[in-house]
Amino acid sequence: MKKFLLITVITVSFAFSLYAETIDALYKVSFGVIGEIGKAKAHLERDGDRYRIEVVGEATGIAKALSKNRKEKQVSQGHIRDGLLLPDSYSVIRSFGNKVITKIYTIDHKNKRVEQRNEKTEDGKLIWEENKVLDFYAKNDLLTLYFNINTMIPEKEKKAVYTFKAVGAEKQQGSVEVVVPDREGRVDYEKNLGQGGTWYLTAIIHQEIFSSNKGELILSIDENGITQKSMLKDVVMFGDIMAERVK
Repeated sequence: MKKFLLITVITVSFAFSLYAETIDALYKVSFGVIGEIGKAKAHLERDGDRYRIEVVGEATGIAKALSKNRKEKQVSQGHIRDGLLLPDSYSVIRSFGNKVITKIYTIDHKNKRVEQRNEKTEDGKLIWEENKVLDFYAKNDLLTLYFNINTMIPEKEKKAVYTFKAVGAEKQQGSVEVVVPDREGRVDYEKNLGQGGTWYLTAIIHQEIFSSNKGELILSIDENGITQKSMLKDVVMFGDIMAERVK
């Protein structure tokens, strides 16, 4: 259950339109007969050529009890260039019980360098810290990648496989694989997510929460570039987990 907040955040951090000054969305995450196990709020705001994204997720119901009230917040801040978000900083804050784990990334696009600071506190006291430089550079972090993807993939009905780099995906050396189906291939997506999507895609996420070597997150995205439904497939011990936009 400790991974549910990561699941919640990943599920909602895809493909928002950049035409609005402010965007807010609320999602619920559910699993089969158990029902709701998590919820997440996503917020994007623009001020001239600057932006800020904040995504906050938390476990609910039985997942909340079993995960010691697990919560997660991700924040990306930076500038906008040629219609794309470019992060200057990216942070991930996870809490459960009396423990808080914080990762803060500083992205230097000019020198193609990413610095990472990690901290762990318990009962408000610092018990561990680490500073390092990542062995790869990426123009995106995990949030901006998924907010930018609607622009980065212009041909949304052409079957293709893309590999993008993102800060925050260190366990896969920064690589995130995205699969876009053609019209024929959309049939399987529509069976799982319904027929309301303007386009569909799969993100391959290599993490231990999945029971197979390839963890697949499938998404249905509307005409405004906003994810409406998604399904995280083959989660260890649980199978498929569904997220749906409710507001």
